[in-house]
Amino acid sequence: MDLRNKEPRCEDVLPVVIIGNGPSGICLSYLLSGYTPYLSPEGSHPNPVLHSKLTQNPHLSLFEQDLEYLCEGVEGRSSNPVAVLFDSLLLPDSDFGLDCASPLEWRYEPDRATPHLVLGKGPPGGAWHAMEGSMLTLSLANWMELPGLKLKDWMREKRRNVRNDRATPAEIASYYQHYVRQMGLERSFACGTTVTSVRRVALRSGRSVWKVQGLQRRAAECEEQTDSEIPFSVWAENVVLATGTHDIPARLGVEGETLPFVCHSFWELEAAISSGRLDRASDPILVVGAGLTAADAILAAHHLNTPVYHAFRRSVADPALIFNQLPKLLYPEYHKVHQMMSQQQHQPGESPADMVSQRLSSPRDERASSPCSYPGYLSFPKHRVVAFRPDGKCVLEGEGGRQTVLQVSMALVLIGAHPNLSFLPDQGRPLSLEPDEPISCRRNPVDVDPYTYESVKEAGLYAMGPLVGENFVRFLKGGALAIVCDLARKQTMSGQKNVQESSAGHSLSCQLSNCTLDA
Repeated sequence: MDLRNKEPRCEDVLPVVIIGNGPSGICLSYLLSGYTPYLSPEGSHPNPVLHSKLTQNPHLSLFEQDLEYLCEGVEGRSSNPVAVLFDSLLLPDSDFGLDCASPLEWRYEPDRATPHLVLGKGPPGGAWHAMEGSMLTLSLANWMELPGLKLKDWMREKRRNVRNDRATPAEIASYYQHYVRQMGLERSFACGTTVTSVRRVALRSGRSVWKVQGLQRRAAECEEQTDSEIPFSVWAENVVLATGTHDIPARLGVEGETLPFVCHSFWELEAAISSGRLDRASDPILVVGAGLTAADAILAAHHLNTPVYHAFRRSVADPALIFNQLPKLLYPEYHKVHQMMSQQQHQPGESPADMVSQRLSSPRDERASSPCSYPGYLSFPKHRVVAFRPDGKCVLEGEGGRQTVLQVSMALVLIGAHPNLSFLPDQGRPLSLEPDEPISCRRNPVDVDPYTYESVKEAGLYAMGPLVGENFVRFLKGGALAIVCDLARKQTMSGQKNVQESSAGHSLSCQLSNCTLDA
């Protein structure tokens, strides 16, 4: 049956469509597929208050319990209470470096499964497939794992030891893809899809549902043909936004930012290095930003012996700076960058070009005795970019309005990114805390109920992961728990049964091909 040009029947409306197939979408799909958490009969939580609450109804799954009640008094490193709760249940006391067993046990209960569809542009794993493959992740390995499959166990099967309890992005991406296959979730995943529109529509019956439209990429069947994009439409009772926030690089909005030497991604630096356009003989590069991607760019250039100017708005000692929140022993490479930022700051009256060239050209024995430990690097704390010039010059402005002009070969503006929500009216801004500003993970997330993750502006529309301020995998899993609990509550209150898997699967097979995952 072709649904593209026909009014959908009631059995063609899916309970849930998830937009985004990264770890957020994968974890939610796992919980919607019948995998259910219970307190284990032998389970014990180190928090006595939380353990007491859990033992009050041990026969009930976590989906049937009062999350707000369980969240009371539980503290952690996220501002979202359910995220802290679920993290505490999956990884008790992990913030203290302890490896306590989870008090939860997972049972597969197919009768609880809710038919759903996960849409993603690439293979399961989302943006992890596009990340640089050799550097270690920020999080500890067990913080990156999803319920039901220990990352360390999976890595041991790959015959690789986990260095510093951390893994590479390439390994994490492979783990997420394997997870979807191992847990039997492939039938709910449609890869190679680009969503172009999500809007409320009224059916002839008067029922209001979400209509999700887009294109799915289909590979050519022979060499003479080219890949094609097939339009699709699906209807859903509920839509979950799980897109992440890595789609659109944030911009400074200053003069000259569109000049060819100004770039906005780490990959453009890699391309310049690979092609030989950037080497130790090049003019210095300018890195703008004080996040981890900026740090990765500095490390890459430093390894190449290319001199680096580094400008950022905050003070080096600012507690909000990510480097001040990372344990030195676990993150030595980022601690090194933080030392560089602190020890080699530009001083008024110095010539930046002279300072960088002197430090880079000093003999090795002189470097060892010099207070300059990292040759070819100069930081500009509390500075902002005023303009880029066509001749390769960049104008910085520090406190008090003092300006410094730098000659650079390349400028990398690495100040974060915004999600691509072009399929929503006005890029989804009306859904955020500040509707006049773009949605961003840190400054302007989607406004959701903290215990259900449902939008406070649109019923039946949910958001999770970076869109609600959760950048770490360990905490985004709480969003999946909150959403599944709320959907179960709604179903109980309405007295309606789930759509049968067979009819929903039939309607999907007419339009979307499922993911084909490599073994």
